[in-house]
Amino acid sequence: MVISVPRLVIAAPSSGSGKTTVATGLMAAFASRGLAVSPHKVGPDYIDPGYHALATGRVGRNLDAYLCGTELIAPLFAHGAHGCDLSVVEGVMGLYDGAAGEGELASTAQVAKLLRAPVVLVVDASSQSRSVAALVHGFASWDPEVRVSGVILNKVGSSRHEEMLREALDESGVPVLGCLRRAAQVDTPARHLGLVPVAERRSDAVDAVGAMAEQVRRGCDLDALYALARGAGELSGAAWDAAAAVVSSPPPPLPVPTLGAAPPDPRHRPERPRPQTPDGLKDRGSGLRAAPRIAVAGGAAFTFSYAEHAELLTAAGAEVVTFDPLRDEQLPDGTRGLVIGGGFPEVYAPELSANEPLRKAVAELAFGGAPVAAECAGLLYLSRDIDGQPMCGVLDVSARMSERLTLGYRDAVAVSDSALAVAGTRMRGHEFHRTVVEPGAGAAPAWGVRAPERRVEGFVQQGVHASYLHTHWASRPGVARRFVERCRTS
Repeated sequence: MVISVPRLVIAAPSSGSGKTTVATGLMAAFASRGLAVSPHKVGPDYIDPGYHALATGRVGRNLDAYLCGTELIAPLFAHGAHGCDLSVVEGVMGLYDGAAGEGELASTAQVAKLLRAPVVLVVDASSQSRSVAALVHGFASWDPEVRVSGVILNKVGSSRHEEMLREALDESGVPVLGCLRRAAQVDTPARHLGLVPVAERRSDAVDAVGAMAEQVRRGCDLDALYALARGAGELSGAAWDAAAAVVSSPPPPLPVPTLGAAPPDPRHRPERPRPQTPDGLKDRGSGLRAAPRIAVAGGAAFTFSYAEHAELLTAAGAEVVTFDPLRDEQLPDGTRGLVIGGGFPEVYAPELSANEPLRKAVAELAFGGAPVAAECAGLLYLSRDIDGQPMCGVLDVSARMSERLTLGYRDAVAVSDSALAVAGTRMRGHEFHRTVVEPGAGAAPAWGVRAPERRVEGFVQQGVHASYLHTHWASRPGVARRFVERCRTS
């Protein structure tokens, strides 16, 4: 299979240069021309893809070489870009910044090379003139395999300032494809973990994306940018497919007993798992099996999730439904399993606490042994309380806000058998929070983490797997398959 979708990578020398404004504005501007635009984000960030989705009307998807491995970058890209006229990939941090101590791994530069995509560098020009040429020359020549093919100047102060910048860059050989003035402001409020997610400010976010698009239309040469995108090299290989990934993953081991259950009879020979068809629904000898209903938390308080997770659960045979813990007083009828991803429960703690009927329903489901996968915000929601506000009380821990930001990639190994993985399963994850739970790990921890210090963290309790670690299941599709099987049998 040959992938020939026109594509651009929007990068910068450093964070804060304006990548999100430019990338989101380009997505919206090209979409307004009638193009089907596929939005992507390098790295683990959940918030920017929400703005990308608003700009394009398509799901924003992440491309993270640390979480998923370099071999999945092109297939995941092709999966998201299928049927599109153009793909815009927003970078992370500075162009060559990646996972700490891992060289170029997970950097924007590495992803650009894996996608054979031209790079457009967004430069904050507010405090420089001729020096911009030296900066661009350095980034363009640092790695010959990275094609820095254009520059968009941001925060330009005046016509004279723009003229000086363009004259300097004429000598660099890298064309200027856009110039955005410093006076133009776009309302994108931020707080302790970055931009406020789209789900929390839908109307204002629509206006902000519209302003980004207008700013880009006025200041950028869209025709030249599209021509550059069309010059991207062809990629060979198949697009990632959730159904194929689930089928090719190892079959889930037989369920381990829940806490308090009788030990297995050593005289009993367990039946070997039967192979499944690609849709994950038919079992040879028993016909069509019912799809277990798995409820996934959403709404303003739980906005952090990767689209591939729901796709994998569906491919494994589940019926995935969304509920909003801020509004819904009961779980969806027939819920057999629960996925509670990341977000901002600390911001909505009073509202979440006030929804006592749902808190009780979640606790009843969990204490009944149903599989529950909770990451970061989900961990907080299952706790006794957040800063004194009662939560679900599934876990005997208390959560509080902290002055310290915990941020970074993690190498992890499953310490305890759980609804997600058998002990010894290795995964890579990411932490990003300003909260602390006490204690930090249960009698049966979820993960052993190697860096920045060796420690165990998280909780495995009956069917519950709760942890601060964000993971990307595309790297281990067997996680979704195992979780669905547990939902069927619990």
